[in-house]
Amino acid sequence: MKPLFWMIAVAIVSWLAITAVAGAANPEAGLGMFGPLLAAGVTWVLVRRTYALSPERLTSVMIAALAAKMVFFGVYVIVMVRVLALRPIPFMASFTGYFVALYVMEALFLRRLFADGMRMSR
Repeated sequence: MKPLFWMIAVAIVSWLAITAVAGAANPEAGLGMFGPLLAAGVTWVLVRRTYALSPERLTSVMIAALAAKMVFFGVYVIVMVRVLALRPIPFMASFTGYFVALYVMEALFLRRLFADGMRMSR
């Protein structure tokens, strides 16, 4: 679970840095981080467990997770901007930055997971 720890740690430390530098960005920065972090974290746990138990099912799990995340992110953004009335520019800047950063991290962790799996199967 080290990758999950790193995703959470990087997100929280960067959010604290953003808060220290530009305190006026809260709560938008924190809530912009929370959605992508939640989705990336849940995806990582699902991928890791599926890969450990049944690697051949991984593609179907990842496709289902993508569909679920599309719905989740649509609802999440609408709730944050319309219902909670967050300022859209700081929220979307935070959301986009964390979305990209966390999914780059997840892609690197996936690459390492698959490389380690290939080494073990030899």
